[in-house]
Amino acid sequence: MTIRTEQSAKAKNGKQALYHLPGLFEFYELYSRFLPLFRERREWFYDWCEIGSVYGAPADCRWGGGRVGFGEEAPADVAALMREYGISARLTFSNSLLREEDLSDRRCNRLCALFENSGPAGSGIILCSDLLLDYVRSHYPGFYFVSSTTKVLTQFRQLREELERPEFRFVVPDFRLNKAWDQLDSLPAELKEKTEFLCNEDCWFDCPDRKACYENVCRKNLGEDCEDHICTSPRAAEGYRFSDAMNNPGFIGIREIQDLYLPKGFTHFKIEGRSLGSAMILEFLLYYLTRPEYQLRVREEIYLSSSLDLF
Repeated sequence: MTIRTEQSAKAKNGKQALYHLPGLFEFYELYSRFLPLFRERREWFYDWCEIGSVYGAPADCRWGGGRVGFGEEAPADVAALMREYGISARLTFSNSLLREEDLSDRRCNRLCALFENSGPAGSGIILCSDLLLDYVRSHYPGFYFVSSTTKVLTQFRQLREELERPEFRFVVPDFRLNKAWDQLDSLPAELKEKTEFLCNEDCWFDCPDRKACYENVCRKNLGEDCEDHICTSPRAAEGYRFSDAMNNPGFIGIREIQDLYLPKGFTHFKIEGRSLGSAMILEFLLYYLTRPEYQLRVREEIYLSSSLDLF
């Protein structure tokens, strides 16, 4: 049974936005309460959007990248939740520094075996390493693949070349290409359908060290004893703030999705936030999916669940 219901109407210009949400393992408890609302109270939510996938990785995941995962939920329970609601699960295996010997990691291979053919929506893997891509394609052919934003493809030529690779179903550009309309408009329809925009990045738009930051996370996931990456952003000490992300030049809001991206043929949108708390993820779910007049109702339903730690 899928989340889509008879109450869902066609999106503006016949297109629907598909959101790819953070925290497959990290925010299992939140989604176990939110997804029933999204199904049973579909009129509370925008009819022009759906949930395309939920992505993430458990704690201490060797193949993990992007962020250090902290999810402790049993993988079988995670897979069952996604299967129940007809949502694609995506494993975030975007470590760019993997070596041949890392491919035999038992835990990551067990995750692949569990999720490969889990449910009708299919499962994906977000990755950065071509070494891992070749390995998973050979050993677990049931997955689809997403090219990770951790590749930091800041030149449009690089993005187009990545989009043209047939092995990837989706490609997530660097957020600094989100508004490169002269080039984005030139993409043929089939490549627009493969483009998945990172909407709510709060990283310094002029950051020269984004790739180094990601590689630091990769080393930590490989168990290396290394110093933390020192962010040089003028706002580094403040941490993530959604209000600041909204002022980022690369930010994509719901009005832009409806009025610009969907009419131009772009339908896939990624929400970041795996390293944030459940309360912040709830704010993203309210902003991107929930009609304003029902946002308080959704908050009340989630907050009144005493077993959920929102912070």
